[in-house]
Amino acid sequence: MDSLLDELAWRGMVFDATEGLSELLAKERVTAYIGFDPTAPSLHVGSLLTVMGLARLQRFGHTPIAVVGGGTGMIGDPSGKSQERVLLSPERIDENVAGIRRQLERFLDFDPPTGATAAARIVNNADWLATIDLISFLRDAGKYFTVSYMLQKESVNRRLESEEGISFTEFSYLVLQAYDFLQLFDRFGCSLQMGGSDQWGNITAGIDLIRKLRGKKAHGLVWPLMKTSSGAKFGKTEAGTVWLDSARTSPFRFFQFWLNTEDRDVGAYLRFFTFLDRATVEGLDAITREVPDRREAQRVLAREVTGIVHGRNQVARVEQASALLFGERIAELPVEDVLAVFEDVPSTDLPTGEVGPGGIGLVDLLARVQLAPSKSEARRLVQSGGVYVNNRRASDPQARLTRDHAIGGRLFVLRKGQKQNHLVRLT
Repeated sequence: MDSLLDELAWRGMVFDATEGLSELLAKERVTAYIGFDPTAPSLHVGSLLTVMGLARLQRFGHTPIAVVGGGTGMIGDPSGKSQERVLLSPERIDENVAGIRRQLERFLDFDPPTGATAAARIVNNADWLATIDLISFLRDAGKYFTVSYMLQKESVNRRLESEEGISFTEFSYLVLQAYDFLQLFDRFGCSLQMGGSDQWGNITAGIDLIRKLRGKKAHGLVWPLMKTSSGAKFGKTEAGTVWLDSARTSPFRFFQFWLNTEDRDVGAYLRFFTFLDRATVEGLDAITREVPDRREAQRVLAREVTGIVHGRNQVARVEQASALLFGERIAELPVEDVLAVFEDVPSTDLPTGEVGPGGIGLVDLLARVQLAPSKSEARRLVQSGGVYVNNRRASDPQARLTRDHAIGGRLFVLRKGQKQNHLVRLT
């Protein structure tokens, strides 16, 4: 059987690792941790690679620890940041920690059957950082880090070169995270920290502290930072962040996010974000190369990730809704589902009074929402069969739309050609 490192390697999830880690993972059960920054009550898809790293670790028989930074979250990690973040109150951090804890329980097994696998842990670093006094911290940890050592770290260097610079508060973050690793080593025998490549400096600082204070060897493993093939930041859309919380990003929009993955990215995403085996992923790679128009890999990706995050029942619901959304039965869907899926398309609010008992002319509406540059062009589009209302082709330029034609009495989905949608909301 392959080791965890072999598994991560074929998935493209090894950017750097400490010497000897491969041998350690192959022969011993290891306790490892990853930190999560509680800046919001939900994780987002940008955090998903990190979460999957812990989940894969547990599946290979190792013990995962998710450290929620209730202590370090009061300061903020400067890694990958161009400016200092707004500091959160302890009460807000507690709320965010509770939300993240609930989400992690979908991925990690905290109460496995006896002998099945090691139980995962969730730990809040406020348990030790909020109780230690400044003098003790400086004596027990700070004295082991020279300023020149800290200035060599990329996360600090980048901020020093920025216009804003770096505050002493964020400068201390590296030592705080190193102290986390030491505490986890002492309390739980944790000897491995994992994360994105921007965390390498913080991880090696913890490894150095354990070596200096305990005379023991600890390890680190990091994966590449996520970006799309076009260089854009992963997980950001025109509508904003894609969250794992269904109240913030609906399962419909979540599913569509993965379904819209570029062909150049879908193979990597199947490796990073699913538990599919190598043969299956490589088979989907081949389909994408040979018949990209089928978008089979994207459909599998959307099903798998949505199933992991929201449950298989939501996958069935989303796929049923998607079939209706792109068919003539779209009017059978709840208004909220239609809004969720069409959240990213242009929209217009239309006062209900402007529709009136007699409705509003289709040609007038097309020109008003600028799906056509003029009424004459709108009329020509309708006559040529290029206009759809709620996925039904409109052929009568004299047609008038009333609230009875609207989805739930509130929405019209207008479409020009095959791709250009516009949502009209009656207000």
